[in-house]
Amino acid sequence: MLAPMSILNSLAVARLPLVGLHLLYAAVQVALIFPLATTAWRQRLRRAWSDQLLRLLGIRVKFQATPNLTGLVVCNHISFIDIFVINAVLPSRFVSKDDVAGWPLIGWLSRLNGTLFIERGNSRAANRTLNTMRDALSAGDRVAIFPEGTSTAGDRVLPFHGALLQSAIDAAVPVHALLLTYVDAAGRHSIAPAYIDDISMLDCLITTLRSGGLTAHLTLVSSFRPPHADRRQLAHQAHQAIAGGLRQQHNVEPTMQTNRNTLAIKQ
Repeated sequence: MLAPMSILNSLAVARLPLVGLHLLYAAVQVALIFPLATTAWRQRLRRAWSDQLLRLLGIRVKFQATPNLTGLVVCNHISFIDIFVINAVLPSRFVSKDDVAGWPLIGWLSRLNGTLFIERGNSRAANRTLNTMRDALSAGDRVAIFPEGTSTAGDRVLPFHGALLQSAIDAAVPVHALLLTYVDAAGRHSIAPAYIDDISMLDCLITTLRSGGLTAHLTLVSSFRPPHADRRQLAHQAHQAIAGGLRQQHNVEPTMQTNRNTLAIKQ
């Protein structure tokens, strides 16, 4: 007779192909429907297949905010799964590092899904990214960023890079600070979805599936209306709001220092 943990591991492995099939299904939707769809229709599709993927992963979402937020969304960063959590309640165009564009399936899906890729290497490339973000925000698109620039175990909030916040200043749109945390079935902080250290995407998915059910808490901790201060002050205000929310929710003391033993640059 299989032990409960063995049964849980077997169920996790059994669901993994379903996750892959769902990603392919989403890719087909994006390829065939998105070119013809209105913005509202695209948002409904993003919300639907993100919610379905999270169900396959055994993740419930609890969202504490209005679903009609417009402008720039900033959030702390734990995993690539964060994108689906946010899209399940606030369908958005995300900003990502340009190397993600080369990931198998995920990169192709991201490009078709309207992801805005950060070009690295020189100030001219950075200005092109900011201009693209500003135009998207001015056109009414909701754009989401992870200003830490890297993922953590969810036990801290690293300093925010303020450069991308300039797009919200230029477009004169609101900035919304969201706090994301993952907890297990017992209500304890979980690092199962954390995409850190040398963990692969596949291992991250398996660890999440083996967790036995998680809840992603997504909370609006503050909103900043235009006109904004300069981008450094805006980044500091958003960071303080999210770090303060983390302290209140889980009695965790966020740090301003990078712990090299628990972090890796993966976005």
